[in-house]
Amino acid sequence: SEAKSATHSHSQQQVRDNQTTAHSIIRNQVMPGKKRKAESNNSSSSSSMWGSGSSQSPSSSSRRSNKQSSSSRRGGGGGGAQGSGAYPYINEESASKLFDEICDEDDPNVAGMEGICKLCEQLNLDPLEDVRVLVLLHKLGAKKKPAEISKEEFMTGCNKLQLDSIDKFTNFLPALDTGFMERDEFKEFYKFCFQFNRQGTHKTLEKDLVVALLKMCLNTDRITSHRLDTFCEFLETTTDASYNKITLDQWRSFLDFSQEFPDEGSLMGYDESESAWPVLIDEYVEFLEKKAKK
Repeated sequence: SEAKSATHSHSQQQVRDNQTTAHSIIRNQVMPGKKRKAESNNSSSSSSMWGSGSSQSPSSSSRRSNKQSSSSRRGGGGGGAQGSGAYPYINEESASKLFDEICDEDDPNVAGMEGICKLCEQLNLDPLEDVRVLVLLHKLGAKKKPAEISKEEFMTGCNKLQLDSIDKFTNFLPALDTGFMERDEFKEFYKFCFQFNRQGTHKTLEKDLVVALLKMCLNTDRITSHRLDTFCEFLETTTDASYNKITLDQWRSFLDFSQEFPDEGSLMGYDESESAWPVLIDEYVEFLEKKAKK
C-alpha cells in the first residue's frame, strides 16, 4: 500500500520525465566506399504485419478467460526480481495480473501477438494500423525476440512508465505520439519497428511489409510525403528480385537518406560514383530521375 501511495503522488511527474529522456544514439551503419546489393533469402517468410502469428484476430484470445484465475498461482513470474522493492513505482500484483491475462497459453512468461492484440483491444487500438502500438512496445522494452514481449520486459517497462492498470495505459496513450520523440530517439524506434516485425531468425522483411511499415512509421513530418510516396512506389514497381526482401541496413539507410536529401533540389549534389549508400538507394535515385523526365 505504501508503494501504491507513492505511485499516486508522483506518477504524473515521473511520466513526463520518462517522455523527455532520449534513447542512446544509433550508429550510422552506412559503410563508406562499399556498395551492398540486397541478399536473396530463399526461405519462406510471412509478409503480414507483426512477423509470425499475426493472422489471429484480437477476439481469438477470449478463450483464455481462465488466465485471471491462474494469475495468483504464477505470482511475479517472468524471471524478474521478486518483492515490492523490485518495482517501486507500481502495484506489482496489479501489473502482474495484466500480463497474466495476455500471456501465451503454453508459456506464462511470454505474450505473443495474440496477447498483444488482446491488450490493444482493451485500449481501443488497431494493432495493424496504429503506430502507437509499436511505440508502446518499444517503450516497454520488447527487444529480446520479434513479435513478443516477455513478462520481465513488461514488468520492467510498466515500472519505468508507472503503468499498472488499463486506465493508466489508456491515459498514457497521448504520450505515444511519435512527434514527441527527439531525432535520435526516433531513429532507435525506427530500428525497433524493423526488428520487432522480423519472423523468427530471419534478418530481412518482405518488401510488402516494409512498404506498410514505412507508411505507418513515417507518415509524419520526419520526411517529406514526396520522398515517402516515391520510395514506396519504387519498391512496389521494381522487378529486381533482390529487393523482394529488405535488410536492416537498407531500412535504416532510407531514413538517413531522406533526412540528408529531403527534396529533389537537394539531389543535385548526389553523386552515385562517390556514393556510400546501398545500391538500393542509388537505384531509387535513378528511378526519380527517370520519373522526372516523363
